[in-house]
Amino acid sequence: MQFGFGMGPDTSWMREELTQLGVEELITTVDVDRAMKEYKGTMLLAINSVCGCAAGNARPGLGIALEQSEAKPDHLVTVFAGQDKEATAHARAYFSEFPPSSPSFAYFVDGEIKAMIPRHRIEGRTSQDVAEDLKMVFEAFAKPAEQK
Repeated sequence: MQFGFGMGPDTSWMREELTQLGVEELITTVDVDRAMKEYKGTMLLAINSVCGCAAGNARPGLGIALEQSEAKPDHLVTVFAGQDKEATAHARAYFSEFPPSSPSFAYFVDGEIKAMIPRHRIEGRTSQDVAEDLKMVFEAFAKPAEQK
């Protein structure tokens, strides 16, 4: 871990684990609103975190799910809890019926929350277990091929 003067640990690699999968970072509240209002179809929002269960289970689990599932969300986005605080709080307002949880995954269809995988479904489980949950959600809301 690298520490700079007056700064915390370098989290760039934690971001890159998602962006190299094609996940778009939502860093500002404007980014969050744009995604929520403009992205039609299915969208997975990953609430990233610096914790060990994000590194060991959530981020790798998403990678496995994307690799193994034929059904994939139309859009993949992420906010980083504890890092991009305003964007994360703003994103959570779109699914305020669920308590704040990170890491976690929120799944939307046309801007409406349809499924949530909270921290307690990530922590203490394997990345493959998390991938299975994600694949189940992807497949549950996948559009038939002729509708895509």
